Amino acid sequence: MRRFLQNCKRTLQVAKKPEKDEYFQVTKITGLGILLIGFVGFIIMFISTILQKGI
Repeated sequence: MRRFLQNCKRTLQVAKKPEKDEYFQVTKITGLGILLIGFVGFIIMFISTILQKGI
């Protein structure tokens, strides 16, 4: 248990708060990823709907 607490303390000392620019970059990349996944899902659903109506 003592070793675990020492590791936790060391991790918190090494960790740093992200800079404003770094935070916005991560936010933009995450947002683009979410939009891309949503767009791919929409295209798959759209093609599926078209194929079902054609049969």
